[in-house]
Order: sequence, then structure tokens, then C-alpha cells
Amino acid sequence: MRSPSLRWFVAGGLLLAAVLALVVSGFASSSPDGLEKVAEDKGFLENAKDHLFVDGPLADYTVKGVGNERLSTGLSGLIGVLLTFGIGLGLFTLVRARRSGDGGGSSKPPRAP
Repeated sequence: MRSPSLRWFVAGGLLLAAVLALVVSGFASSSPDGLEKVAEDKGFLENAKDHLFVDGPLADYTVKGVGNERLSTGLSGLIGVLLTFGIGLGLFTLVRARRSGDGGGSSKPPRAP
């Protein structure tokens, strides 16, 4: 990120996403999602098996140990936004470092031999 305006834009977008995740996700519907609803309707929900992370710290879109369900869901959304942003930033930084380390400083892809 070279220009200050781009930094402000990214920071503003991250802040907006974080606020929305923290506040709006707390109001998400508690009704079953589409796949779960179809499984109920078709009668095969009882055959479902728990996934690998059923006891994980963010299972069922909540944060383990937080008593308030709405706050727990909001925190889970915030953690998701921050993790996604961090991974994306890391990947972009890696690509940028790789491009600048190619010797030519060109943004063109190398030609095939």
C-alpha cells in the first residue's frame, strides 16, 4: 500500500466489516440453515455426524466461554473478519515480495522457455 488514501480506504473497510460482524451478526437468525432445513424436511437429519471442529473454540458461530449468546456470535464474526483480513494481507504481502524480488522489478509475468 503506497498511497495514504489507499491505506485509509483499507482501514475504513476493515473497520466497517469489523463493526458489522460484531453488531449485525448478533442478530442472525437462529433458524436452521438451508442444508439443515432440507435434512429436517427430507428426514435424514438424524444420520448427520458431527464435524471435526464440533468442540472447537468457534463452533456453531459462537465463542466458547462467553455467556451472552448475541455477544458470543458477534465476537465470532469479528474473529472471522480479522482472520480473513490477516490471511489476505499475508498473501498479498507474499505475492508483492515475490514480485519485487524477481530482479527486473517488472509486473509482467515471465515468459515461458
